[in-house]
Amino acid sequence: REQRFRRFASLEFEGQLYMTPYDFIQAVTNDEPKRAKKWRSLSKQELNQILMETPPVWKGSSKLFRNLNEKGVISYTEYLFLLCILTKPHAGFRIAFNMFDTDGNEMVDKKEFLVLESMNMNSKASLKHCYFKIFRKKNEKRERKGDEEKRAMLRLQLYGYHTSTNSVLKTEGEDLVPRSYWDTLRRSTSQALFSDLAERADDISSSLSDTTLLVHFFGKKGKAELNFEDFYRFMDNLQTEVLEIEFLSYSNGMNTISEEDFAHILLRYTNVENTSSYLENMRCRIPEEKGITFDEFRSFFQFLNNLEDFTIAMQMYNFASRSIGQDEFKRAVYVATGVKLSPHLVNTVFKIFDVDRDDQLSYKEFIGIMKDRLNRGFRVRILIFIIILVDFTIYHYLF
Repeated sequence: REQRFRRFASLEFEGQLYMTPYDFIQAVTNDEPKRAKKWRSLSKQELNQILMETPPVWKGSSKLFRNLNEKGVISYTEYLFLLCILTKPHAGFRIAFNMFDTDGNEMVDKKEFLVLESMNMNSKASLKHCYFKIFRKKNEKRERKGDEEKRAMLRLQLYGYHTSTNSVLKTEGEDLVPRSYWDTLRRSTSQALFSDLAERADDISSSLSDTTLLVHFFGKKGKAELNFEDFYRFMDNLQTEVLEIEFLSYSNGMNTISEEDFAHILLRYTNVENTSSYLENMRCRIPEEKGITFDEFRSFFQFLNNLEDFTIAMQMYNFASRSIGQDEFKRAVYVATGVKLSPHLVNTVFKIFDVDRDDQLSYKEFIGIMKDRLNRGFRVRILIFIIILVDFTIYHYLF
């Protein structure tokens, strides 16, 4: 992910690399940059002008990134955070949002959001490192001087400071009367994390520059607060915008894309090496093209963002050594994720992945392939995140 960010980033300010909104769209819709990237240095005046032209969150739309184009700056941590948004169901972000709403007022300020952003962007391995850091289980192995200097330069380019990449910002918790045990658990956990994970927060905060995303959410002075409705709308708009761009790149101005193009997009981010066999399988079984509409296209990718919930339903069939038919598949998708798929879309999916042509899908044929597609972005397990928070709170109370 770091190398990909460096390949697509086109701006540099005070030693730190940034993407433009255009760069970000290119990074999530193309394998390689369309043109060779040379980092253009921004002056303070140029950065301020870019931020002055950033629209507020209530003016957001599903064309925000396309409208901003080159007039925006996205840091590496924000890049990871946006990737996370692209592949997560809305429910997961509600959980994360609530965990860091420390005063329970359904609003998140700038400092709270920076913690939310940092924790959501981390992988399972990084969360485990963060967990170990809390309990002072640190690796004391020293790096050679050359490695230290190289890592310090990389941290400066990606994060804008010379400290640990797991640092987050600190906020002050308020003493409020808890409404329930869960409120107590949530608030004490959040406040403890704010305190223990941000020992050098003031130094980091002063060295970081504002970005387009921060100004969009919290205003030019950073004093505005973000409610979940605005964040939900931003998240939904971003997912829609990226899907629209992918769809339009294949539709050539038409209202539909071909079933073969749909298959290309689905298989693009999987670990399938020989995609030609899947495409040939589909061509033989769908001789007449009907096309996939954008609504069908979008509904399927909403379903993929809830794939882990659907996997539970598929595992029931797998444990019983059973495959699943089209009607059962459609019903299982709706029951597990709440997404309704059209009969034509389900039929197309079966024709792509039903390798043995028995009109049934097995766990291996579908889940075994599609779960890897989520690596297109940045897989984050909210459940692991919650377990870490609860585990830390228990430790905090006991000791």
